[in-house]
Amino acid sequence: VGGVLQFSSLFFRTNEIERTKMDRIMKRRLFVAAFGIVISYLVFWSDSTTPAFPRDDDNKLQKAEIRFASQFVGPESLAFDSNGRGPYTGISDGRILRWNGEELGWSDFAYTSPNRSDLCSPVFPPAPNFENEHICGRPLGIRFHPKTGELYIADAYLGLRVVGPQGGYARPIVTEAEGVPLCFTNDVDFGESLIYFTDSSSKYHRRDFVLQFIEGDATGRLLSYDNQTKEVKVLLRDLHFPNGIAVSEDKSFLVMSETLRCRVMRYWLKGPKRGQLEPFASLPGYPDNIRLAEKGGFWVAIHPAPNISLKLPMPLRRALLKLRLPLTSWYTKIAKKLGKGMIIHLSSEGKILEILEDRQGKVVSLVSEVEEMNGKLWLGSVILPHIAVY
Repeated sequence: VGGVLQFSSLFFRTNEIERTKMDRIMKRRLFVAAFGIVISYLVFWSDSTTPAFPRDDDNKLQKAEIRFASQFVGPESLAFDSNGRGPYTGISDGRILRWNGEELGWSDFAYTSPNRSDLCSPVFPPAPNFENEHICGRPLGIRFHPKTGELYIADAYLGLRVVGPQGGYARPIVTEAEGVPLCFTNDVDFGESLIYFTDSSSKYHRRDFVLQFIEGDATGRLLSYDNQTKEVKVLLRDLHFPNGIAVSEDKSFLVMSETLRCRVMRYWLKGPKRGQLEPFASLPGYPDNIRLAEKGGFWVAIHPAPNISLKLPMPLRRALLKLRLPLTSWYTKIAKKLGKGMIIHLSSEGKILEILEDRQGKVVSLVSEVEEMNGKLWLGSVILPHIAVY
């Protein structure tokens, strides 16, 4: 009997120790998860020290119309072809779609990855596909070449690609530069003879862009590609999240969002300042894609105001980076709830001409691009499951 009691006592003590260990592990995991969620919120938390800018007190973007709700996720960039067909847009499962009008609806136009397995198949309801983006492709900036009619695609994982006017598989053009692979290809535009594009980071992929924000990564590049000679050049390096770009109407310069610095930079392509970089506009939030405005100047999509997460002590940020938390996924979910839409019309000299907002995020909560067509503003979003039209 004594042996049995002794064994039972040992058994229960062992179980108690195991339960204590499990409780500690669970508490640690809960703490880490809670800490990560708090940081995700901080990425959206406004910094009250942000300089004053003009505001849209009328919330004009609340008059926008939501189109194509829940038919796809993440229409980051929008384009119309030379015949006025479209919009075309790249979405989270790696496809580029074309709108064919109310009667025919959307059709598949192109894709950047040859892998169209079940991992890349559309799901209903539509949902982000972060874990498979590197397999399926993730088209970001798209533009039609004005002379050839080809669609150029900046795929976040698969580099700069192009597809003919009939669509299909987009072949690769550039996947590395100076021996460094393109890690986060973001946007593309055309000069007189060269093609310009951005690589937002040489360290982080798109699915880890929140980590890029937290670290304050400065490994981005602006590049050019010569379609005749096939030469790739790195024009600028050590940039803080180079994002959207747009070549000016007269082709004398391009403007580029340097997202982490909350500013747009101008890079001269012609004239006595050729090759020089200079500030173009400081902005009240994180600039995303830039597109020409029909009445001159540029439309810039703005993500929510600068936040205090970038002012956390660097040791704390480094510790957070080591936790390997799914911060991008958490951020995406939070962004849908807390986002507040903003777009800005800049003059050709970088002056703010107009700001349109939805300061409550009631209709337009997140904008990644403004594509103007016949006086209408088509608003894309890399996160939301719809397009807005203003």
